[in-house]
Amino acid sequence: MDGERVDQAACGHLFEVFALLGKRWNGLILGTLLDGPARFSELERIIPGIRGPMLSRRLAELAEVGLVERHVETGPPVEVYYRLTIAGEGLRRSVHELSRWGETFLGPSARSH
Repeated sequence: MDGERVDQAACGHLFEVFALLGKRWNGLILGTLLDGPARFSELERIIPGIRGPMLSRRLAELAEVGLVERHVETGPPVEVYYRLTIAGEGLRRSVHELSRWGETFLGPSARSH
C-alpha cells in the first residue's frame, strides 16, 4: 500500500460502520437509546449540544438504516418515542467496549499510558 489512500474494499464493512457511527451525534444517540426508549424532548435534554432539527435528521437517518424506530402510542395523550431495533441493540457490546476504550486511552488516566 502506498500510504496515500486506504482502499475502501480492503476495509470491508468497517468503512461503512465508521461512516455511519462516526457521524457527529449518531453514536451518542445510539448510546443514549441503549438505556431504553426515549421521547424526542428527552433525547434533546440528555445529549448536550444537539438541537432539534439536527436530532430529527439523525433519528431519520438511523431509522432509515434500521437501527432506530419511531414508535407512536395512540393516547390520549399521543406519545411518540424512539427505541433501538434488534440491529441497534446488536451494537450494545461494541458501544460498551468503545466506551471502555475511551476511558482507558482518552480519559485522564490515559496520560499515564
